[in-house]
Amino acid sequence: MNKYFVMTIIMIMITTILLVPLLTDQFVNAKTLKKIQFTQTLTSMQDPGQGHESHQLAIILSPDKGAIYHGSITYSASEPVQIVVLHEIDKEDAKGQPTWTVDGNTVFGLTLVDPGTNSGSYEFTGAALALHTKNTNKFTTTVSVDGWIRGQTPEFMEKKGETVFEPSLKLSRSNVLTEIPLHKALFEGKSVYYIITDTNDKKYAKEISEKQKWKVEIAYPLSKTPKESLSDVYIFLNGTKGNGTRGFQDEVFSSTPAQTEQYSAIHSITHVTWKDNQEPKVLDSVQQILDAQKEDKIKLEKTSAVINMPQIVWPDGQMSVRKDKNLIDDIPYDGEQIFEINQEKMTVTFVAHRGWGFDGRTIYYIETDATPSGPANVMGVTNVPTLVKALNSTAVIDQYQFTNGIKGSGSLGFQPGIASTALGDDTYSPLCRISIVTWNESSKVSVLETIDDINVKKSTGDVTVELAKPMDSGYIVNCPFIDPFQ
Repeated sequence: MNKYFVMTIIMIMITTILLVPLLTDQFVNAKTLKKIQFTQTLTSMQDPGQGHESHQLAIILSPDKGAIYHGSITYSASEPVQIVVLHEIDKEDAKGQPTWTVDGNTVFGLTLVDPGTNSGSYEFTGAALALHTKNTNKFTTTVSVDGWIRGQTPEFMEKKGETVFEPSLKLSRSNVLTEIPLHKALFEGKSVYYIITDTNDKKYAKEISEKQKWKVEIAYPLSKTPKESLSDVYIFLNGTKGNGTRGFQDEVFSSTPAQTEQYSAIHSITHVTWKDNQEPKVLDSVQQILDAQKEDKIKLEKTSAVINMPQIVWPDGQMSVRKDKNLIDDIPYDGEQIFEINQEKMTVTFVAHRGWGFDGRTIYYIETDATPSGPANVMGVTNVPTLVKALNSTAVIDQYQFTNGIKGSGSLGFQPGIASTALGDDTYSPLCRISIVTWNESSKVSVLETIDDINVKKSTGDVTVELAKPMDSGYIVNCPFIDPFQ
């Protein structure tokens, strides 16, 4: 990957290219110098720069390799703002000067001007221009720019020589790799490999998290999962020592994805206990367990615990593995969600996608299975028809995906999605009911980061929100929220 390509990707990642105003017909084509002149109202977003995560940034002119902006800005903001000018430098030349970076590799020299007012004018020269605050709350600003671009015109300002472009949003680290521990279980005498991501049971969450050294999230709404959307798993509390979640033999599943009409990654837990004076042995199928119960050798106890245990490898099948090992921020959702299955290390590496929680906080999630088959096949995940039975239950949260508007890393090619909850909330569940958001007028398009943002735009008629129904069916994805950096 050459330096120019890397730089281009990082430049695009600087988040709010969507905030770059539409150029007027005063944008004049020239080989090395082009005129820019516009007025635009902008809304700030979370600053993607390292060390600036609690700040707000409104990018006015986004950088591109070799481009230099020169001119003047006049602005009026909803609160006092700082003026940010970035300068293209080599990382080696930083040498203690103030810098700004998204990834620690591509570094910009930083000029930060703090006039202490919410309006003013400023002459600038640099590789990028923005307004900035050290607050967490968004601000709005109206800016007028009169200036020139010297050098290569940024791609987002070019569209076959026209002055109209599609606004886009590239978040830093919008896709990252996350390595998750694998567990081995049994189904009809054969091995199954699976992961554990969520449970409604605090005790199980604590014990499994400590054992696998990877956090299992609490998801109380899983208690409300309809029985038609559950599979059974048998966990042994005594007997033959082994690698099961309780330290005894491997768990036994009642189905795998090969049993399409029975399988679900969401499992109801049954405890198996060998009775006194019995000689324990490994039971490797549900039938053997039921036979042992009839012979009064074991006791079965149906519990209220529910665990999300997506199967990765099962007899004669497995989830698809991505052939292209290049991870970039705008990697498409279609295709495979897994980068590697390593049965020796007992790990599986997923792509974790970045989105927003209900209040605008950053979330990451993986995708393991879905219904109906159309979207599941497109995403390269397991098709699980039983999930549709949970569509209208309180076990399911809402996730909103965008069908148009700001180009970005969302599942449909536009801005990242927004979920109705976030990790750590009592309402969190990995089961996501998908709704789609459509902008009704291109002139009203902006970035939405919270559920309140969606509701406001819906109330004003700027967007239409409706349940997604691919193949005339409810659309549910098992997309556990995770911390990919643990």
